[in-house]
Amino acid sequence: MKRIILHWSGGKYTPSSVDIEHYHFLSDGNGQIIKGKYNPEDNLNCQDGKYAAHCGGYNTGSIGIALCAMYGYKSPTSQGNYPFLRVQAEAMFAYCATLLKKYQLTPTKQCVMTHYEVGKMLPNSTSAGKIDITFIPYEPKLNKDEVGDYIRNKVRWYYER
Repeated sequence: MKRIILHWSGGKYTPSSVDIEHYHFLSDGNGQIIKGKYNPEDNLNCQDGKYAAHCGGYNTGSIGIALCAMYGYKSPTSQGNYPFLRVQAEAMFAYCATLLKKYQLTPTKQCVMTHYEVGKMLPNSTSAGKIDITFIPYEPKLNKDEVGDYIRNKVRWYYER
């Protein structure tokens, strides 16, 4: 595995069948980590159609983890009824650190990215224009280009423990 791509599902606090199909792991509203349909290793070969399709243009070698949340989100001032919670984000950050160790990766920008960051990097892919993760409900002063670094710092904290 080469990297972890972090998402929000755009759904409610429990994973839907679509979420289970598209992400390797999900963090629900209680901070429980739920395994998706596919193993991370299934994304080593995306030519067979049997992989978690979570990040257009960047699925091969990528592990997808999503926060089950953000249904109804339009903007920081119109968050909908399911903003992601600190408990589920912290669970995702901690699990991300566990996966980094398992796959001998480090908490750098090359190994831990948001879907938004991938879209900026690959402007001609279907990931271009994605807004996950550009906003942290409990850290509203962060702008969208600071969120990825904030997340990597949190993951690094868990990684070093």
